[in-house]
Amino acid sequence: MKNRLIVSPSPHIYKDESVERIMWMVILSLVPAGIAGIIIFGIKAFKVIFLGIVSAVSSEWLLQRLTKKKITISDGSAFLTGLLLSYTLPSDIPFWIPILGSFFAISIGKQIFGGLGQNIFNPALVGRIFLVASWPRYITHFIPPLGYDAVTSATPLALLKRQEIFEQFSYIDLFLGKKPGCIGEVCVLALLLGAIFLLMRGYISWHIPITYITTVALFTYVFGAKGLFRGDWLFNILSGGLILGAFFMATDYVTSPLTHKGQIIFGIGCGLITAVIRLWGGNPEGVNYSILIMNAFTPIIDRYTKNRIYGR
Repeated sequence: MKNRLIVSPSPHIYKDESVERIMWMVILSLVPAGIAGIIIFGIKAFKVIFLGIVSAVSSEWLLQRLTKKKITISDGSAFLTGLLLSYTLPSDIPFWIPILGSFFAISIGKQIFGGLGQNIFNPALVGRIFLVASWPRYITHFIPPLGYDAVTSATPLALLKRQEIFEQFSYIDLFLGKKPGCIGEVCVLALLLGAIFLLMRGYISWHIPITYITTVALFTYVFGAKGLFRGDWLFNILSGGLILGAFFMATDYVTSPLTHKGQIIFGIGCGLITAVIRLWGGNPEGVNYSILIMNAFTPIIDRYTKNRIYGR
């Protein structure tokens, strides 16, 4: 009689997925936001996206070649890093900004830790923070959408921060991207289309993005600029990089918690930090900093929210 008992190492559940497939599917989900950014800001936006991607892929290839590691640019992770970084930049910036930002993101945010899967911070956000700290004048100067010359170059969040009149931006304008801002952040509709695709395919779960957005909404409503329980929570959701950050950056597999309980804690933490910076900090936006700060807490969150071993 044949021995039908087969002993093999875990995991025992097989799924037809791979790192490469997941990365390229995430990239695909971000295409609508890129197209919307190009339509809203013109060909300059395409140039920024192109330079960011090429720089990121080239930097990874060069660094892996110099360190004699396996070339892994085909897995799409470097492409995704360059794409996300370029989405967080204004369209009217010098050509060398996305090049340097992507190089820093790949070298310091990723390869210095050993490559994909070993980095503790989101590489695209590391590159973004580097650019903000080094050349804030370029990174915080925004141009209005094409055909909206009368609109101020200040973002809606900046106007809200200074308690100036921001009624010129309707909720529909904010939703469709008719506002100054970063290339891939302005069109909420396009970002939600990509997010729905990822949720339906099971590449991300609701735990981080929904708790993140809900926390920002509740906190900004309770402690709004107009007084307690008078904050414009919808304005805060539709402005800035909240949607891009919540669905496409905070959900990064490597730098976010593993368990659903940990992901909820992570999302709440991101939301609280974002809201505090927006309401009382010196910067009108807090998404980038909040995600990076919570990235640092991910190992601790994983430690105290790990699932109980079966039988114990």
